[in-house]
Amino acid sequence: MPRKVAAAAAAATVKACLDFNIQKVLFMLKDMIWFPQSPNPKCVQCGFPIKTLFVQYSPGNIRLMKCESCKAVADQYIECELMIPLIDLILHKPKAYRHLLYNVLNHETVNLEALLWKSAIGFYLLDAYRSLLLRQSDEEHSSSMTFSSLTWICQKMLKDVIFGNIVFLCVFFLASRTLLNTPSRVFRFRDFVLAILVSSYLKIFLVAMMVWKFPSSAIFVVDLFVLSSNAVALKVITESSMIRTIGACFVAHAVKFFFIILGLELSSSRY
Repeated sequence: MPRKVAAAAAAATVKACLDFNIQKVLFMLKDMIWFPQSPNPKCVQCGFPIKTLFVQYSPGNIRLMKCESCKAVADQYIECELMIPLIDLILHKPKAYRHLLYNVLNHETVNLEALLWKSAIGFYLLDAYRSLLLRQSDEEHSSSMTFSSLTWICQKMLKDVIFGNIVFLCVFFLASRTLLNTPSRVFRFRDFVLAILVSSYLKIFLVAMMVWKFPSSAIFVVDLFVLSSNAVALKVITESSMIRTIGACFVAHAVKFFFIILGLELSSSRY
């Protein structure tokens, strides 16, 4: 019983933190996606660098520029509603990821340092809630929990989440450098981390498990979508083949999954 109370309190805390920032993040995305003007924009169709995305004649009167390489409109998302790029991101369309990573997230329109920290905090919160859901599915000692055991579980979960994600990002970066053979001048660690954190937005679907009851297998379905989203983002920023990016993502997620399973087994063996 105390375990269920502690789990419910932890879930309520995570939900409150997420609800506080979701509306603010949506308004921020709306402002960024509608009229971006990156200093180094790229065509969302082919990834070719262009000088400017649009020419603005007067407020609300703009003309979209065409790509010199593919002759298509460089970024049609500028005139779209917010839901259009969001839907294309969920559908894993590379052009939506190019729009977000190259034409929206840049130093002149966004404070990348603040965005990186906020994304990391949200990433860790969602991962902590994921670990909590996995522990809730293990009912071996649900009736024999004490306050000291609850405290130990919370500390263990926090350590697992922080250490597991540090190992995950480092292994991900090394696997990407090894498998994709990307030059260091093109492939900076900060840009890589930002791309991985932003492309892990599908973890937000874990919040639905606070409202509706899902089987624990739904967590791994979300993990599969996150892996595929990371692969598309990595393909966009490195311009590598999809097979190589999937391989790099699979190695990193497999190592993280190993640490999660190991942590669960250690928690179960103690009690």
